Amino acid sequence: MSAYLDTQVAVWLGTANLKRVSLAAREQMAKTDLLLSPVVLLELEYLFEIKRTVIRAEDVLLKLEFELGLKVCKLDFSLIVGTAIYEKWTRDPFDRLIVAHAKANGFSPLISADLDIRQNYPRAVW
Repeated sequence: MSAYLDTQVAVWLGTANLKRVSLAAREQMAKTDLLLSPVVLLELEYLFEIKRTVIRAEDVLLKLEFELGLKVCKLDFSLIVGTAIYEKWTRDPFDRLIVAHAKANGFSPLISADLDIRQNYPRAVW
């Protein structure tokens, strides 16, 4: 079984801010293979560029690959976009695509602290 990480969780893990990650999220991470949507990488780099984070996307990825065995999901992007079209609960394109990615991959768990995601994706874990 696999679970996806949301962008904020990837930031916290990438900056060793584990105290921000809930116990339920840590338990989910311990029992599943961790995946990252490529969309999370794009959002991470965007956040770095606008100075909302201090670590580049590629550095977060390298750290999480090494420490957690995380992999970038290679699911076909057209399938993800086809699923995201029906995610009408947000105007945030990153959130739509991240949730759609987890949903398109067998309705996988998505580890997220984001309240909007948790209220709209029943497999969100926090």
